[in-house]
Amino acid sequence: AVEELNLRRVEIRAAVVAAFFETLAAQERAALAQASVDLAKRATDAVAKRVAAGKVSPVEETKARVAEAGVRVELAQAQSEQRNARARLASLLGANPPRFTLVSGNVEELPAVPSFDNVQQRLSASPTLRRMQLEVERRRSLVDVERSKRIPDVTFSLGVKRPNELQRDQLLFGVSVPLPLFDRNQGNLLEALKREDKARDELQALNMRVSTDVLQARERLESIRGEVDVLQRDVLPGAKSAYDAATVGFENGKFNFLEVLDAQRTYFAAKSQYLKALAEAHRTAADIDRVLGEPGANATQPANKE
Repeated sequence: AVEELNLRRVEIRAAVVAAFFETLAAQERAALAQASVDLAKRATDAVAKRVAAGKVSPVEETKARVAEAGVRVELAQAQSEQRNARARLASLLGANPPRFTLVSGNVEELPAVPSFDNVQQRLSASPTLRRMQLEVERRRSLVDVERSKRIPDVTFSLGVKRPNELQRDQLLFGVSVPLPLFDRNQGNLLEALKREDKARDELQALNMRVSTDVLQARERLESIRGEVDVLQRDVLPGAKSAYDAATVGFENGKFNFLEVLDAQRTYFAAKSQYLKALAEAHRTAADIDRVLGEPGANATQPANKE
């Protein structure tokens, strides 16, 4: 019962951690989409003023309004994803419907990749494996019980007898040992041995599967961290620089709105990919901790913001 409770505890914790960072990333994506809408609205207003002044064709205003409608659709989708993520987190916390609107945390604080030695050490304490190990021990105990039944119980007796011819009491002592000529409990013992062997095989298979899953998750986390590093170091700065330059150029009349929109979409797509990679990194780290049964070194405690 204790191992079952411990297993359930680490499963719930991993689910909450993953849901928290998914909510945090969805919250950031919604804010990003809102910023996109705000920019599109300012651009549409600017184009409308240019049309009114006769500087550009009314077609440009139509294009701007269509583009603004498109980013508003993206905002609605991002907000829907945020609500769904928040509802999943609230459900895990037992607060459904959610009693919070925002979560507070640093999604960019990436979890550490555990070393191979650390994984091997923590595997021995895995709640999943520990539960199966206890089952093997239980089956072994049942084998011992059935094996003990092969040896019959010795019965001792003690009494007093008074024969008429002797006219005095006699102390009687007896020992009874049943001879297991036909019943040596072989059937029950064989069945118990088979169940023990089956449990051992299941433990070995589970150990292989858990080890493989954890090592694959470790490699995935390492790969995601590499992706995040490239996005953070190379992709995002370049996309942001192009986006800022296009925005300034549009405000100064050097670029049209579609050029700004293209730069904006490139930057926002890169930022969205970055946020998704961050959420996936935290989810993968939570999966590792769920299997290994203890939190990683850089686990972040979730906090709600009213």
